Amino acid sequence: MRMYSTLVARVGHSVVGSDVDLATLRELYLPSAIHDHEVNEKDGTVIYKTTHAYPPVRRLRPSERKKILVTGGAGFVGSHLVDRLMLMGHEVIVLDNFFTGTKRNVQHWIGHPHFELVRHDVVDPFMIEVSQIYHLACPASPPHYQYNPTKTVKTSVMGTINMLGLAKRTKARFLLTSTSEIYGDPEEHPRKNPCYDEGKRIAETLTYAYQRPDCVGPRMSPADGRVVSNFIMQALKGEPLTLYGDGQQTRSFQYVHDLVDGLILLMNKSYRDPVNLGNPEEYTINDFADIIREQVYQTTKATQTVQIKSLPAAMDDPKKRKPDISRALKQLGWQPRFSVRQGLQETVDWFNLQVQEGLI
Repeated sequence: MRMYSTLVARVGHSVVGSDVDLATLRELYLPSAIHDHEVNEKDGTVIYKTTHAYPPVRRLRPSERKKILVTGGAGFVGSHLVDRLMLMGHEVIVLDNFFTGTKRNVQHWIGHPHFELVRHDVVDPFMIEVSQIYHLACPASPPHYQYNPTKTVKTSVMGTINMLGLAKRTKARFLLTSTSEIYGDPEEHPRKNPCYDEGKRIAETLTYAYQRPDCVGPRMSPADGRVVSNFIMQALKGEPLTLYGDGQQTRSFQYVHDLVDGLILLMNKSYRDPVNLGNPEEYTINDFADIIREQVYQTTKATQTVQIKSLPAAMDDPKKRKPDISRALKQLGWQPRFSVRQGLQETVDWFNLQVQEGLI
């Protein structure tokens, strides 16, 4: 297990121009002051304000500035990628149908001369001139991709075909975000989530991709059904944390800024084969429950920590998830910088802010 002696204060890699202070990014999702709206508690109304000042972006020559398309750019991971690309000084076009994404995730860029937001479903063709395409569009959490399995497969397959066609026509470099779900549980057969797993498997067959295991961070959906968001929401509400089985299943969570660093490196390197991006630091579900309830207790200054409630084990719950990142380290010089604790603390802080603002 890697030891993290200090907190991360700066993210990104100067070799591709993605380096930026963590404080700059935090101001986008954990602002020191709320300027875009004002709540009137007396009559239960909210006033939304127009802001004309945008976060400072790097000044690039027109020949250095890329035109980049991000599908699913209003989602959890996509919005953080958009933040970084905008701060790097590039022009960014976000394509999103807002099934799981939300305009609020990118609202601080709306109106910026380098930014464009388009409501569009990738199962339909889209024409534009770009130099890079990050294809992230597809619901990634079980409640979302199981809601309409046929739509999930169509998004993975037809969406990828459409974006590959666009990349071929414009000669744009293309990056597909796949999932560790295509590997499945080595001890389990048949597969439990064929609409998502097989859709991504076909999409990966159509193109080369990177695989990402579980990711945490600000802008996660509180209703995505994942263990971290479930635990945080339960703890903030003062409810017992529901733990399925004995809690000895292991997970490897990476923080979203580490993932974005890897994506930008992979896009701007000449390497073309699949790459795993993840945090090989393993924790049991019990460990996550203990860390999260401790952090929520300290963040909210609650009178007492919440309890843990054990329930029967889920039938389709993998026993172990740990990514092999040796290729990312060798070919990209990438490895996670954020400890699990630092990543979880930022996630807890964001969820707590959303609850205080009445947004979730």
